[in-house]
Amino acid sequence: MKKLSISACLVLMLSLAIPVQAASDLATSHLFYEEISYLVDRDVLSGYPDGTMRPDTGVTRAEAVIMMGRLKGFDRTQRNTGFSDVPSSHKASGYIAAAAEAKLIKGYPDGSYRPNNTITRAEMAFILSRLYIVPFRADISFTDVSRNMKVYEPIQKILAANITIGYPDNTFRPNDTVTRGQFAAFLARGLEPKFKNDATIKQSYLRDKTKTYVYDTEFGVERHVYNYVPSRNGLAMGYIWSINTKDDILITDSVEFETSTHYTFGMPYSESYTELEYPVKIGQNWYMNTMYAAPREVTNIGVTVKTPYRTFTNAVEVTVAANSELLEKGHIYYMVEGFGEVKSVDLDGTITKELIAIE
Repeated sequence: MKKLSISACLVLMLSLAIPVQAASDLATSHLFYEEISYLVDRDVLSGYPDGTMRPDTGVTRAEAVIMMGRLKGFDRTQRNTGFSDVPSSHKASGYIAAAAEAKLIKGYPDGSYRPNNTITRAEMAFILSRLYIVPFRADISFTDVSRNMKVYEPIQKILAANITIGYPDNTFRPNDTVTRGQFAAFLARGLEPKFKNDATIKQSYLRDKTKTYVYDTEFGVERHVYNYVPSRNGLAMGYIWSINTKDDILITDSVEFETSTHYTFGMPYSESYTELEYPVKIGQNWYMNTMYAAPREVTNIGVTVKTPYRTFTNAVEVTVAANSELLEKGHIYYMVEGFGEVKSVDLDGTITKELIAIE
């Protein structure tokens, strides 16, 4: 009887699904229980024949490709991969070949793929930045990631897309390995807005991506909806905030993201504006990352602000000085944790934007 290699056995076990509820080692209290359940329901992630899910075991490079292959609906037929250590007889060869053809994965300079190596956070960043469309990038302040690192741009993308947030000590730890549960969470955040909500800093000002925010503005009522847009005017989009009229006619698309150092609002493939810098404190001021906007300053915190939606008691007041050269007549806007900007008022007292409903 022909014996299977260890790697072949592993891949075979991965192809045998068990209900997530029946996994003996996956408690409902596990940090990534919902994400794992979501991917099991989508036939992306499977358990093992012994009834385990092994959420805290490192995920190998082969396992990661199998999950992505199932997600993308790749042909799993075993075939030549072009990698010296992944023969056509390898159970994951079909998925690995398809992922390589789709330019989602790359091998090593020696021509190998090393399918049994545990994937690192840097490798995860490369893969997910190719797998998901992200039309914008976040500035990185991680102390262990520098601009001259190849992984810098991929991390920019998955950070902006709320797929990762890094660690509380402001590190990304690119060389750390990734567990099955963590990889499930990263995959799920790229697919569902509700999971993106989990990849935020403490005291985040980002809006809930599962809600629609309605504002009364000087230009009329606007409805901000977080949705998946494959492309717009020939440009790839992905998940973005679409701003519509009250009759749901598209006005424009926008982006909103946050790091440990700032909150940013802008347009895909265009300008972005730093609306708030962290840590928030009175007197903090900054120049925008564009020449077309005046500097801003935090002029008060813990402010009570009344809007048609509700009265907020913990708003941050930001003042934008008048600047005739920039056609800026000066205004004040109010930011609230979990709600973003809730109100904007010109210096003469004219209300130009306020939150009126959340649906």
